[in-house]
Amino acid sequence: MTEKFRTTQGTRVDRSNVINFTFNGKNYTGAKGDTLASALVANGVHLVGRSFKTHRPRGILTAGSEEPNAIIQLETGPRSEPNVRATQIELYEGLTAKSVNCWPSVNFDLAAVNSVASRIFVAGFYYKTFMDPKSMWMTVYEPIIRRMAGLGVLPREKDPDTYDHMNEFCEVMVVGAGPAGLSAALEAGRTGARVVLCDEQPEFGGSLLNTKQIIDGKPAQEWVDTAIAELESMDNVRLLKRANAFGYYDHNYITVHERRTDHFGPGAKPGLSKHRIWHFRAKQVVLATGSHERPLVFADNDRPGIMLANAGQAYANRYGALPGRRGVIFTNNDSAYSVAIDLVDAGMDIPTIIDLREIVDGDLPNAARQKGIEVLTGSGIVATLGRKRVTGVEVATVSSDGSKITGSKRKIDCDTILTSGGWNPAVHLFSQSIGKLRYDEEKICFVPNISSQNERTVGACKGSFDLQSALDEGAAAGAAAAKDTGFGKGKAKASPKALVVEEKAIKAYWVVPTDHPVGQGKRKHYVDYQHDVTAADIMLAAREGMHSVEHMKRYTTTGMATDQGKLSNVNGLAILSSQLEKDIPKVGTTTFRPPYTPVNFGALAGRGINGDLADPVRRTSMYGWHLENGATFEPVGQWQRAWYYPKAGEDMDAAVTRETAALRDGVGILDASTLGKIDIQGKDAAKFLNLVYTNAWLKLPVGSCRYGFMLKEDGMVFDDGVTSRLGENHFHMTTTTGGAAGVLDWLEEYLQTEWPDLEVYCTSVTEEWSTLSIGGPKARQLLEELAPEMDFSNEAFPFMTWREGEVAGVPARVFRISFTGDLSYEINVRNWHGLHLWKKCMELGEKYDITPYGTETMHVLRAEKGFVIIGQETDGTQTPQDLGMDWIVAKKKGDFIGRRSFSREDTARENRKQLVGLVTENPKEVLEEGAQLTYERVNPTPAPMVGHVTSSYWSPNLGHSIAMALVKDGHNRMGQWIYAHDRGKVTKVKIVSPVFYDPKGERRDG
Repeated sequence: MTEKFRTTQGTRVDRSNVINFTFNGKNYTGAKGDTLASALVANGVHLVGRSFKTHRPRGILTAGSEEPNAIIQLETGPRSEPNVRATQIELYEGLTAKSVNCWPSVNFDLAAVNSVASRIFVAGFYYKTFMDPKSMWMTVYEPIIRRMAGLGVLPREKDPDTYDHMNEFCEVMVVGAGPAGLSAALEAGRTGARVVLCDEQPEFGGSLLNTKQIIDGKPAQEWVDTAIAELESMDNVRLLKRANAFGYYDHNYITVHERRTDHFGPGAKPGLSKHRIWHFRAKQVVLATGSHERPLVFADNDRPGIMLANAGQAYANRYGALPGRRGVIFTNNDSAYSVAIDLVDAGMDIPTIIDLREIVDGDLPNAARQKGIEVLTGSGIVATLGRKRVTGVEVATVSSDGSKITGSKRKIDCDTILTSGGWNPAVHLFSQSIGKLRYDEEKICFVPNISSQNERTVGACKGSFDLQSALDEGAAAGAAAAKDTGFGKGKAKASPKALVVEEKAIKAYWVVPTDHPVGQGKRKHYVDYQHDVTAADIMLAAREGMHSVEHMKRYTTTGMATDQGKLSNVNGLAILSSQLEKDIPKVGTTTFRPPYTPVNFGALAGRGINGDLADPVRRTSMYGWHLENGATFEPVGQWQRAWYYPKAGEDMDAAVTRETAALRDGVGILDASTLGKIDIQGKDAAKFLNLVYTNAWLKLPVGSCRYGFMLKEDGMVFDDGVTSRLGENHFHMTTTTGGAAGVLDWLEEYLQTEWPDLEVYCTSVTEEWSTLSIGGPKARQLLEELAPEMDFSNEAFPFMTWREGEVAGVPARVFRISFTGDLSYEINVRNWHGLHLWKKCMELGEKYDITPYGTETMHVLRAEKGFVIIGQETDGTQTPQDLGMDWIVAKKKGDFIGRRSFSREDTARENRKQLVGLVTENPKEVLEEGAQLTYERVNPTPAPMVGHVTSSYWSPNLGHSIAMALVKDGHNRMGQWIYAHDRGKVTKVKIVSPVFYDPKGERRDG
């Protein structure tokens, strides 16, 4: 099809470079520089989608990332991508796209029957409807809702593209490359500071790309080109196009999603990652994120052909695509008049501007009148005509308070309605940074007020909507930000001069009346286009008690669509405020959360996606050796740990039997590098440990180690590990493999929120150290060969101490710790020395028949000794006393986390589940972990369960099965027989001590 709405006006497209593409099965052409949306507009295509609930026809509404309607399924096969905005898809040769959420086609959607029942799809519909009978939820309600939910479709094939992450620091980070952002980057860059400038669009220039503004007497684009050329010449400036800053976190940590190859087409750049996530730490941040035009809420304001005014201006000026042949403009502010002027100049018929304000004068309205455009004041659109494309409007005078129509209706034929209800500063990132907003009564919008980080907001993002203010504020902020990082003197050069046209005041008008009360007739006033939320829904929510803006949001789903409420939130809360008879600031705003715009899961996962799981895979420095020597692996907290090392003909049981015997009789070696390791320093480090552990730490000598429990506030065991004192104010903490990140987060939370006065610094060093555990009766002999300069005698190197020295020729810390009950040493060396040390151990240990063993053998050995594993013997409801470890709770020291919970009635009650050992009546029968326990063999139904099996193994060293379990009042039931139940099988078991092997600990010292 020909581009019948293409003009010669567009400045950013190359009409000589024709691009072929397909949309909804039809072939079209566009031009280089087009987006899919602009190419569709140029071809006269406006029906691009259907709404989420009622499947009403929807058209292109905007020209940017705030688009709620033109949600597209891009391409087919493994590279198909759902829910992409047509306004952000750069056109490339052969592009294939289709509408989502419609069947069999967007023109004839059977689900549009929902619109017939739209009167029942009101706020809270799901909450009120799918309640009874409860039996139908799983069989009827949920399957139907799941089938109807969603928009696009995920491909089932594996994603063939790659994604990566980058980390970078800079002095000044500028987000947004419009006039304010470019000015800020220029001034900061000129000082020599490292500057990053990012923008979500494929070109820098922001709003200047869409308008015909003048800077220094020339078209603004000339100033943009000059600014970009200067920035590109600076080695200290990084420029990122197609890069959306989607998250702003503590300490000026900003995440950016860069679309690196999308504009080339799928698979066109095989050696380049498709997307990249940048992780920036900036000393200073300048937010120049611009603003979004706000739609007016009027009757049937959702028809295809209804578009935001600035979007129509962008399509005409930037892309040379007229949004229609004959359009009307509906506004409450002056900015829409410049749109009308530009569209008339581009060849579009704009017969009428409908303005809600009673008095309309000033430069722009007068210029529009000089173009022959009729201006209707004190009037509003009270109805729209058409279905799959608007065909006309009905206009009438309306009351100043918006309550009613005051005059007769007049029909105006048109195929386009361009609407402007004012501007909302894009404060999303500012709010994510915990900045505080204030409501500006004159500008009718929320603007930044109080910053909580090293950040400055400039331009339209600050509520300064004129071009000169943007240029001035950007330059001043860039210079000041650089100065605060030690560059420059903080004074900007004189800004270029923009031609500023004075605009008159905007008028707040939140719901335009129609010929029936809102919500009581067939006409609907849409607030959230994608989710079909109307003004009537918000009014109903208020009547039903949803007075909090957060409650209203969830009850109506306003702002919960893929556009995250960029267009709907302010209108929604204004309507709520009118229903509650409160001022808008008192109603407040919803919470802006990352991401600012949708981000691919592949991009978030990066190169760590590794097959089917979007989860990083972590490997120790000895992983390659384990692999070469036949180890079988198991995942533990993202780590790939050696599970067992089968020899030819061995299954797991045979391998574990051999490995356990080797360690008990000779020497074994385990890769323990995955244990969490946290370096803790500061003058209050010992005091801090005394607060987080249950036992005493203040007097632990330097060179000693201590095992400890950490509890949550409820007194339940959270994690365990050994912490060693490296110096007076320096400790090395170990945690469980899977709990390392959680423990570090927990420590930081307490340091930052509960005890900020403590001088303590925690650093994760898990990956910094490789750890080898060498144990067994011959362990000391091997260590004496590995480190001949060190004394490993019991007298010189007692249990629970550590020593520093050279092991196998490399610096090492050696810890006398045992998780098997036998003589054991844990050797820590720098990660890059890990493989060398492992190989040396295997070489020198050959004469002792050294045997590598994996996690399964470790579990058997520790269970023989009754040592607990947090998360296996515990489930978050066990105290140290429940585990038979009340000895680890200091009786005389002061407070620690969880101590007060010991006196809670439930914590102190009898009959709590307690850790015990179990042996089966048939010694060869191994219980299933998770088997439920009862006191009696035959029970009523449902049977009263008294506990469950937590660990169960065959013990080659004991010659019978062993198990650990949590049993009600277990400590007082030693010797009692109870019953284990597993899928119909009943096994008689005896409660015994959980310490099965070497109960006196005689093997610990070799």
